[in-house]
Amino acid sequence: MKPEEKSARRYGMVIDLDRCTGCGACSIACAIENNVPPPQAGTTARNGLTSMQVTAISARPDSGVADIAFIPLFCQHCGEEPPCVGVCPQNAVEVDPATGIVGQIPQRCLGCRYCMTACPYHARYFNWRDPRWPDGMEKALNPDVAPRMRGVVEKCNLCHGRLHAARQKAAHEGKDGIDPADYIPACVESCPSRAIVFGDLSDPSSDVARAAASPAAFRLLEALGTDSKIYYRTSRPWVRDQASGPIRTAGKEAVHG
Repeated sequence: MKPEEKSARRYGMVIDLDRCTGCGACSIACAIENNVPPPQAGTTARNGLTSMQVTAISARPDSGVADIAFIPLFCQHCGEEPPCVGVCPQNAVEVDPATGIVGQIPQRCLGCRYCMTACPYHARYFNWRDPRWPDGMEKALNPDVAPRMRGVVEKCNLCHGRLHAARQKAAHEGKDGIDPADYIPACVESCPSRAIVFGDLSDPSSDVARAAASPAAFRLLEALGTDSKIYYRTSRPWVRDQASGPIRTAGKEAVHG
C-alpha cells in the first residue's frame, strides 16, 4: 500500500491571475521537467507539445475595460469522472484514487485521440514525431521521466516523477506519508511571481484549500460539472466572466512550451 492510500489526497492548484505576468517560466519548467523535446522544423501551435500553455485574453470591447490577463492552461485534473476517461478504449487514462491526479499511460495509448475530442479544456496534445534532442542535450534529460514515443497523447500529470521521488523518500525515512515540501510541481517551483499554490485540496488547513475556498476563486467552464482540481482567482470581474465560456485569446498565444 502506498503511503498516500492510508489517507486519500486530492492534489490541486490555485493560480492567481492577478499575479501572473505571462512570463512563461512555468511552461519552460514543465517541458524541462517532463523531457519534452525542442520543437522540430515545421512545428506549429496545432501540432506541437504544449502541456502547459500560457494564453493571453483581452476584455471584450463592449466591456469598457482595456485590459489583458494571462491564463496558464493545462489539464484541469477533473473529478471522479473526467470526460477523457470514459472515451478511452485502452484504459490509458486513469484517476488515481490516492491522489486525484488524472494520469496518462503512454504504454497503453493507441493514438486514437478520442480523449482529445472529449476534453473541454483542449489540454491534450498528440505526439506527431519521435522525440529528438540536439547533440549533447540528451545528457541533461530528467532520469525520473521516460520520454514518450510518437503516436501517443500527452498532457500534464502534475509532475509524477516528483511524486514518485517524494514517495520513495518517505518510504526510506519510514514515514506514513510524504512531506508536502518534497512534492512541488515544476511549474509551481519556477513561478517568479509566486502565482501558483499547490497542495492537498482535501486538507482544509492547507494553503491551497483555503485559497480555493476564497470568493475570488473559480474554475474554468464550471457549469460543465467536471469538478476540476485546478482553480483560478482574480479580482477582475471580466476575467471571471470569460471563464464561463470558451477562452478568447488576445491574438497569438503568449507562450508555448
